[in-house]
Amino acid sequence: MAANNIVCEWLKALGLGQYAESFLDNGYDDLEICKQIGDPDLDAIGVQTPDHRHKLLKSIRQLREKGATNLYFVLSEPNGLSGSREILEGRDTPPPNDIASLVREQLNADSIRLTSHPYSTPVSF
Repeated sequence: MAANNIVCEWLKALGLGQYAESFLDNGYDDLEICKQIGDPDLDAIGVQTPDHRHKLLKSIRQLREKGATNLYFVLSEPNGLSGSREILEGRDTPPPNDIASLVREQLNADSIRLTSHPYSTPVSF
C-alpha cells in the first residue's frame, strides 16, 4: 500500500484506513477519481458497513462540492486534521477557499510581515 497516497491519508483521516488497499486496488488512487464513487463502487471496493458507506458518501459529496483542494491543505499541515474534521465529515466550516487567504493566514501565523525588512526594500525619493 502507498502510505503517502492522498487517498490513503483521506481514508485514515476519516477513520476508514482499513479500506485504503482496496481503494487503490480498484483504481481509486486520486481524489479526483474518488469524486466519481457511488454505491456500486463501494460494493466493488468492499465497503459493506452502512455507517462507513454513509461517511464515505458524505465526504465524497464534499469533495465534489468544495473541491479536493481543501482536503490537500488540511492533510498537508502537520496538525491540520486536529481542528478540521468538518471538511472530512462534511460540516459547513471549511478552511478559506482562496489561496490568497491561506497564504495571508500562514504568513501571519509565522509572524512574517512582507512590508518589513528583510522582505521589502525602502524606497528613497
